[in-house]
Amino acid sequence: MKLLSPLAFTFTVLLTYSLAQSANATIYWFTDENGVAHFSNVPTDKRYVPFTSTNDTVAKKTIPGTRDRQPDMPAKAQYGAIIEEIAGIYALESALVHAVVSAESAYNATAVSKKGAAGLMQLMPDTARRYGATDRFDPVQNLHAGTRYLSDLLKMFNGNVSLALAAYNAGENNVVKYGNQIPPFQETRMYVPKVLDLYRKYQVSMKLPPVRRGI
Repeated sequence: MKLLSPLAFTFTVLLTYSLAQSANATIYWFTDENGVAHFSNVPTDKRYVPFTSTNDTVAKKTIPGTRDRQPDMPAKAQYGAIIEEIAGIYALESALVHAVVSAESAYNATAVSKKGAAGLMQLMPDTARRYGATDRFDPVQNLHAGTRYLSDLLKMFNGNVSLALAAYNAGENNVVKYGNQIPPFQETRMYVPKVLDLYRKYQVSMKLPPVRRGI
């Protein structure tokens, strides 16, 4: 039996789950008393339960907008390793990506908004296509596209987090239209401080340095 830590295994589970299904293999996992997730293809411990991928959830037609998290596994921990890795690729603080994911979908990879945004970072179809995400419900594709988009917005607005978040919510054209200010949309005016608050809370919980970008 081979046990893998979540940091080493999360990518493997998400990226190779379909291969495991085709080979009729089942992945099992449990979280121990220290909060550490263990994965194995041989469930020798009675605490092991089958690991269900997000894609499997979609196939079962989970109602959009509902939460679908693995039992006893905090949502942040479920995607923590992936977010940490992808945030690093695009030179973003993982706390900021966590804040956006939390505000957008509450870590529900099958969430769909009334406007048609989908997945962890609630990508619209055009944004997904722009950044090469062919499956918005795939956590890795969604996080790559959403994080890269957020990174581009920060560059566009000279590192101003508030404006980047406003653009993420309302579109960069609207931010420019209103003179590089937060657009006067109620949703956006509520969204920006909400995400900034989550951002700071994640920085504290993750023991990261204070915000360095202009807000």
